[in-house]
Formats: sequence, C-alpha cells, structure tokens
Amino acid sequence: MVIGIMGESCTGKSFLADQLKDIFHARVYTGRDYLRLSGNEAVAQKLFCKKLQEAVEGESVIYVISEQEHLALLPERAIRILVTADLDTIKDRFALRMHGTLPAPVAAMLERKHGCFDKEVHQIHIVSGQYDLGQLCAEIQNIAGR
Repeated sequence: MVIGIMGESCTGKSFLADQLKDIFHARVYTGRDYLRLSGNEAVAQKLFCKKLQEAVEGESVIYVISEQEHLALLPERAIRILVTADLDTIKDRFALRMHGTLPAPVAAMLERKHGCFDKEVHQIHIVSGQYDLGQLCAEIQNIAGR
C-alpha cells in the first residue's frame, strides 16, 4: 500500500506520517529522499517510482509531499491524503521553525503558496490536528481494500 500525504509546509504531514508508520508498518519517504537511490536525479526518480509501484501490492510506504512536482511520482493506486491548515497556523508553525520570527519575504511566499494543493485529487482530506486517528486508519484500510 502506498499512502501519499500531501500539503503545504507546516500543515502536519510529517506528524501524521509518524502516527501512521507504526500502525501500517510503513517506511516513510519525504520530499527528495529518493535521491539516495542514485546520484542522477532522473535515475533516482525512476527507481523510486518503481519502488512505489511495487509497494502498491506489497510493503506499506508513506510518501510525504510538500512540492506539487512530486505528486507525479505517486502510482495511480496510491491513497492520497490532503492535509491542510489555515494560513495563520502555517505562519505560526513556520515562525517556530525560524526561532520565532517570520521574515516578510517568507510570509509573502507562504501567502502565495497557500491553497496550492487544494484542487489536487485526493481520497481523504484532513484539516491539521482535527482528525480521529482510529477513524482515519479505518478509512485508509477501506480504500486499500484491507
């Protein structure tokens, strides 16, 4: 089973992946982790796509995506989870990453990107921090046919 968790930075994708990895005995990949497979990005992407395709019927893999270009790496039968948060929450969390201060150019970038994943195809939509983990797992299992 492949679970793609997508959304903007600081929406809670990695936290969710950490919660799901033990439940589904899944390996977690984030962003460009696939580059570890080869020094050549094109080769690494092909190898990673093959690994994800094999995982659809085999081991569980969670791929955390915060760049839209990486959505193309997900196999057709991946379970797609969209994680969103309101802009103020994203800004507050990003400021914490930057030791409490959010520079104006970073705030502007977050404002421009806000909502960029909202129209992407997904089976499950989670608003950051507002979900029941047990219910979510049941929904994932139902979609996966397990």
